Amino acid sequence: MRTREGGLVDDEAVVIARVRAGEPEAYAELVRAYTAVALRAAVACGAGAEAEDVVQQAFFKAYRSLGRFREGSAFRPWLLRIVVNETRNTVRSAGRQRAVADREADLLGGEPRIPDSADPAVAAEERERSRRLLDALDRLTEDHRQVVIHRYLLELDETETAQALGWPKGTVKSRLSRALKKLGLVLEEGLRDGSEGGEERG
Repeated sequence: MRTREGGLVDDEAVVIARVRAGEPEAYAELVRAYTAVALRAAVACGAGAEAEDVVQQAFFKAYRSLGRFREGSAFRPWLLRIVVNETRNTVRSAGRQRAVADREADLLGGEPRIPDSADPAVAAEERERSRRLLDALDRLTEDHRQVVIHRYLLELDETETAQALGWPKGTVKSRLSRALKKLGLVLEEGLRDGSEGGEERG
């Protein structure tokens, strides 16, 4: 099956069946295929320096829970739901908030989106756009932030997002619509404040 991270699992259901049948080494195929997107999810949800530990723990919990995994379901959104929950627990127990600039550096650091050959002015503009977007995301409610992160930063489709967040598809659709409207307003407000040179937010 395809994955957006460059990993490849020939037949996910077969791999999971092999693990359940007592071939734990087959689980490594799933780990290889989904580590990158799991790390992105952890970072996007604020895990920071603990992202790798969070992902390792999430894969361990997923492995132990494979007996409850529903046949015919997709593994990736199910895993990401575990990653998100594990990240929340980690952030909550640490009692800290990640700075937007730090999270942006983490998100963009491992997967450069701006070619080295790009015009420095274009690269600077792209970084500023990313900073504004992450700042705006931080001003959304938790539900709205999560649905935008899953659909666009993690590139899950509507069905996968519903599975990862444990919501009905209709809820994903309605919350995404409201989140994007709010995001647009926040971004507009930020651009307006920036052009006026003011620091205050309305």
